[in-house]
Amino acid sequence: MRYVMLGRTGLEISELGFGGIPIIRLNMDTAIQVLRRAYERGITFYDTANAYRDSEDKIGRAFEGIRGKIIIATKTIQRNAKSATDQLENSLRMLKTDYIDLYQLHQIAQEKDWQAVTAPDGALEAVVKAREEGKIRFIGVTSHNLPMAIKLVKTGLFSTIQFPFNFIEYAAKDELFHAAREAGMGIISMKPFAGGMIDNAEVAIKYLRQYPEAVPIPGYDSMESVDQVTAYYQLPNVVTDNDRKLMEKYRIDLGKQFCRRCEYCQPCPNGVMITMAMGYKLLAARMSPAVSVNFSRLAMESVKLCSECEICMERCPYELSIPEMLKANYDLYEQHVDRSK
Repeated sequence: MRYVMLGRTGLEISELGFGGIPIIRLNMDTAIQVLRRAYERGITFYDTANAYRDSEDKIGRAFEGIRGKIIIATKTIQRNAKSATDQLENSLRMLKTDYIDLYQLHQIAQEKDWQAVTAPDGALEAVVKAREEGKIRFIGVTSHNLPMAIKLVKTGLFSTIQFPFNFIEYAAKDELFHAAREAGMGIISMKPFAGGMIDNAEVAIKYLRQYPEAVPIPGYDSMESVDQVTAYYQLPNVVTDNDRKLMEKYRIDLGKQFCRRCEYCQPCPNGVMITMAMGYKLLAARMSPAVSVNFSRLAMESVKLCSECEICMERCPYELSIPEMLKANYDLYEQHVDRSK
């Protein structure tokens, strides 16, 4: 495992990180074993969020006593100062630490999000204050919207940018990566397996390793998955013609069935939480029915508000049949509700 600097933060991290969502579905003991196995294999960068149920608690327990040997990144989805402060304090408690290395404003995808966090008493004000108090070392931001991500980079307010990046969602590699490098920002690649749509870990990692400036944070749900992914980093990276053909096959097969979470479809005039509801099938493939239902209930119940006006389809740059996909996801959700009773 190589170790790299995260932008100009001075934080030295492993070239491969650990995404904190999949450990949600593990019991505490198993999650701790997986986290410690990752550390044994050289992973020192752990990314989670207050919204990821008990992920922070599991990370805190796994690394109690060796806090100074790892780098922790977490996030808040809150837009106002008070709620962001409350989440930060909760994160500190769960992670069993008195500081967070990288605290990120999560999913700033639309102009209204940006206006909210930068308004008086907005979330940015709260995290800047927390940094001054020593509770946060560096401030980062995440997004799924490419033009907004580029705008966020150019503000000069953040030390890192986290954005989806894989061989299906590869738009970031040009203007966004260039802008981030110019700004001296660290780049964190979320969704390295396209949220579970890429089921060939080897070819996914081969693609990502071509862009060493971006640190991928795959999720792991077993010690075997940790061993598998970290083993790729012990070998030279060689992308073959067959690998490229396989990547292209994935792109073709998933092109009309894969939501990139760019949020161009938003806002829905009827109040449907389209982006989260569009991701339900992927979430359900990785979580138990009970966890999936609990995590997504608000978004999935909003699907009932869909009038099939097709405004979302007109906005979608990928020409997805959004109402049809939402209905299919809602049917699956209802099945899971029944199974969870």
